[in-house]
Amino acid sequence: MIKRTLYFGNPAYLKTTNEQMVIELPEEKGVRLIAETKHTPIEDIGLVILDHQQITITQALMAKLLENNVAVITCNHTHHPTGLMLNLDGNSLQSQKFKTQVEASVPLKKQLWQQTVSAKIANQAILLQQEIRKHNTSLPVGEGRAKLLERYAREVKSGDSGNHEAKAAAYYWKNIFPEFLSFTRHREGDPPNNLLNYGYAILRALVARNIVGSGLLPTLGIFHRNQYNAYCLADDIMEPYRPFVDKVVCGIVSMNGKFLDMTPSMKKELLGIPAMDVIIDGERSPLMNAVQRTTASLARCFEGKTKKLLYPQLQ
Repeated sequence: MIKRTLYFGNPAYLKTTNEQMVIELPEEKGVRLIAETKHTPIEDIGLVILDHQQITITQALMAKLLENNVAVITCNHTHHPTGLMLNLDGNSLQSQKFKTQVEASVPLKKQLWQQTVSAKIANQAILLQQEIRKHNTSLPVGEGRAKLLERYAREVKSGDSGNHEAKAAAYYWKNIFPEFLSFTRHREGDPPNNLLNYGYAILRALVARNIVGSGLLPTLGIFHRNQYNAYCLADDIMEPYRPFVDKVVCGIVSMNGKFLDMTPSMKKELLGIPAMDVIIDGERSPLMNAVQRTTASLARCFEGKTKKLLYPQLQ
């Protein structure tokens, strides 16, 4: 069953009773008056996003959310995700799985990174092809631009020793959005960087949640090693999923042109990312469930039960 994503962008009082999240919404002009109360089973929730400075959440509810492996994202006054809370005990065999992860050999990590980069570039190629066809644009080399990425995906070597990920990224970002945006990918850059950042933050939380659920340490990456990054493994595993976020953002750009300051409708589109349909291992699945299959396959790779990471293919 796909878990729900709950977004709170208005004042709210959140508490718990009988394994339910109780949501009390105050009257707009009232003082301590409850206009509406809602109940949601905690077991149905996968992700909670707190995006208002006047949200109150009880410690009892926070504990129950984390016990049920719900990822909780907090946002700052600019509505950008800045914090992530996860369960510390997400798997019954956690200690054993930690051990296999910590003891993973360098050759294994290089093979896993090769698969990860190849899957990412392959999905970038598919999306670029789709965007070229959608806009029926007469690019200088036409669909050959996507073919170049397909070749990069096939040529990735162990550990990505040829740095194909960076080569593909430079080419991909130069061509994925319409020319009138003059787009440069930078976290603090002009729109649609804001939309990409928001979508990636949701994706990162989703991946981190499932890494913990699979009994692995989100801090210990297979490629990312920044000593200040608590989610190196999440940043590794989310790479092939990034083009799914990019696809949503491309759709927003097509509908809005240059007017890309975040609106409620845009946010709604991005919040739908966990429920997107993807194809993984030949089966159609919500993206949230696909991430769980990916992290479970990663745990099996560390345990020596398989050598193949399961990643989705963009359609």
